[in-house]
Amino acid sequence: MKLYTTHLSPHLGSGERDPQPMIEMNTTPLIDVMLVLIVMLIITIPVQLHSVNLDMPSAQVSKEEPPLVIVRMNAAGFVQWNEETIPDLATLGTRIAESAGKANQPEVHLRPSPDTPYAFVAAFLANAQQAGLTKVGVVN
Repeated sequence: MKLYTTHLSPHLGSGERDPQPMIEMNTTPLIDVMLVLIVMLIITIPVQLHSVNLDMPSAQVSKEEPPLVIVRMNAAGFVQWNEETIPDLATLGTRIAESAGKANQPEVHLRPSPDTPYAFVAAFLANAQQAGLTKVGVVN
């Protein structure tokens, strides 16, 4: 006498009635289309030239170089304008105004000593800007 019977089925314990087919997208045609598009893009890109067109100045044009003014400062307020000692701020302001009024403004190189307070340098640059002097640089 048998108490139980064994019946083996391919879907034992799966709980499904019929197996569902797996749905996958075939990507081969998409890859083919992408490759064709890439090849077309490469073919249609214009050829790049390895040259740069520049407008170079001619040799006949000679521009006058601006004069150079060297202004030295130190921590004690000592100011020199092209090796000439400036006695006070009014004289310095006059020199700045004269330089700014020239048609060919000089190039001013401000050379403060390392211990010069920033306030002195900032005051000189502010005076130069107010006078209209455009070619001012701090040189170390």
